[in-house]
Amino acid sequence: MNTGPLTGVSVVMPVLNEAKHLRAAVTEILAQQVSVPIELVLALGPSTDQTNEIAAQLAQSDSRIKLVSNPSGKTAVALNLAIAQSRYEVIVRVDGHSLLTPNYIQIALNVLAETDADVVGGVMAATGRTRFEKAVAAGMRSALGVGPARFHTGGGAGETKTVYLGVFKRSAIDRVGGYDETFIRAQDWEMNYRIRKTGGKIWFDPRLEVTYRPRSSVRSLAKQYFEYGRWRREVARTYPETKSMRYLAPPLTVSALLISMVLLLVTTALGQTWAWLFFVPIAGYLSLILVGSILIFNKKNLLTLLWQPVVLLTMHMSWGVGFLTSPRNLRAR
Repeated sequence: MNTGPLTGVSVVMPVLNEAKHLRAAVTEILAQQVSVPIELVLALGPSTDQTNEIAAQLAQSDSRIKLVSNPSGKTAVALNLAIAQSRYEVIVRVDGHSLLTPNYIQIALNVLAETDADVVGGVMAATGRTRFEKAVAAGMRSALGVGPARFHTGGGAGETKTVYLGVFKRSAIDRVGGYDETFIRAQDWEMNYRIRKTGGKIWFDPRLEVTYRPRSSVRSLAKQYFEYGRWRREVARTYPETKSMRYLAPPLTVSALLISMVLLLVTTALGQTWAWLFFVPIAGYLSLILVGSILIFNKKNLLTLLWQPVVLLTMHMSWGVGFLTSPRNLRAR
């Protein structure tokens, strides 16, 4: 980097109800093979499990861990609090359920230096353990499931619009005033957009891989993608120039299917012989889901494969409905 010798790296982690994963996540961070000192700042929300007790134990056992309180429980607030309490010129953003590869931070530092980027990041490597989670992971790593974003599907290194989590120059975060705390979701994308708008460079490198644990039930997956859709609509309202077919595809699909179903029912009730034409879009979409499920799932496990259409339908429909029903006062709530 062009700011002189690097003195250290600050890892910031928003933590809320992560008792199941926190020890493993912290262990991976503190075991990083990196050439400079490292600190870990945990921003603790109002967890209802044993998360905060575990965090206190971890901090007591390692002086590199610092704890800060985040009574709001909001991710963007937690990140700003943690960054404010950190001391080094490179900020690594991680989650309490994410696992870094052993040399993740060192590779990121090398890429920052080589590319003079403001932000670098890599692949959100969704990895499931149960059959359902494996189907979700396959969906999240496919263009059919989430679109062609490289941090989901992989690809060659290069400039990009956003990355998963991210390793930042502190100067870039300071330049844009940190995370927008009114965004409950999409806060990473939103801040990266402001960094780019102020002349910053965001760089994707597929060697930067972070293990992500997907949702474990249809209900939790539907809730997650419903919220994604709601907040993507808010991003589009705030920054109209960012609208794209990738983000409009789910709501347009939901709208088209709903209209087709209504017209099919009405024309059938009226006894129209051509009513079947309105089933064609529905059949076409379901065929795409079934064929796509077979193509993207490469594990020879029939029971897991049977979950794949359910997962894709849940992701598409929940995202689309969330987008369509997103209230204009979403950030004011």
